[in-house]
Amino acid sequence: MQPQAFYRVVADDFTVVDGIIRRQLTSRVPLVEKIGDYIISAGGKRLRPLLVLLSGKALGYSNDDLRLLAAIIEFLHTSTLLHDDVVDASGLRRGRATANAQWGNAPSVLVGDFLYARSFEMMVELGSMPVMQIISQATRVIAEGEVLQLTKVRDASTTEETYMEVIRGKTAMLFEASTHGAAALAQAPAEQAEALRQFGDALGIAFQLVDDLLDYRGDAASLGKNVGDDLAEGKPTLPLIVTMREGTPEQAALVRKAIQQGGSQDLEGIRAAVEAAGALDYTARLAREYSARAIDYLKVLPDSEYRAAMIELAEFAVARTH
Repeated sequence: MQPQAFYRVVADDFTVVDGIIRRQLTSRVPLVEKIGDYIISAGGKRLRPLLVLLSGKALGYSNDDLRLLAAIIEFLHTSTLLHDDVVDASGLRRGRATANAQWGNAPSVLVGDFLYARSFEMMVELGSMPVMQIISQATRVIAEGEVLQLTKVRDASTTEETYMEVIRGKTAMLFEASTHGAAALAQAPAEQAEALRQFGDALGIAFQLVDDLLDYRGDAASLGKNVGDDLAEGKPTLPLIVTMREGTPEQAALVRKAIQQGGSQDLEGIRAAVEAAGALDYTARLAREYSARAIDYLKVLPDSEYRAAMIELAEFAVARTH
């Protein structure tokens, strides 16, 4: 994939952020560094630190603190990935074996704890109480979102409203903390800070909706994870919820049984059902609505290449195939 313009405008900053991440991974315990380096060097889209950099610069703020905040956000995100893969018993992430598949659950959880702790040490170094308030609250909400999702595993009665609550917590919250945290650091006026907070929330929701859509329209090679993973775990995502609500009795029964039993033995049958019931089109349409909403929030920011990059990022969120 060609590097999009939204990365190019902050390429130099990303180099600095990577340097901060490498330095902060240092530990006197070799396995901590080994696992930390393994998961961070897996790459990924690095969207959350990107959002920190773009938001700050769109506000005319380009202090070293902004790059430190971007590294903090990436550490927090990485720690949640380590924990999530253990909770979900995932064997594949970003096209390669997960840390828990390589080293086992216990080291993965503990290194996730190390990264959490390190991110809060870095926050103390940052010395911004408003930023600490935003990020500590976000960390709590993310944990609550993950637990809520856990309580809905194999629950075929999960509603769209509950699903939205789950993704707002487990995914959109860190997007929101990235944009809102940058605004707090830049001491942006209240109207701009609130607009950036809302932008992060809407963009995060759009991203997760497309992720759940790609579980049925994507392929494992381009996604870097196992297609149908959520279904195998019995997670009622929006395409499944809509199929049970809008599909034929046969389609609804097929999906309900798959959620309640877990496992993706009949993945092709489920794929056909969610497509035929219009659930994938519904999910895609909702993602586009959230993307458009995100772009609309940016109107209060001054025109700049960074604001333009954020608009492009919101458009990419729903156009992507992985």
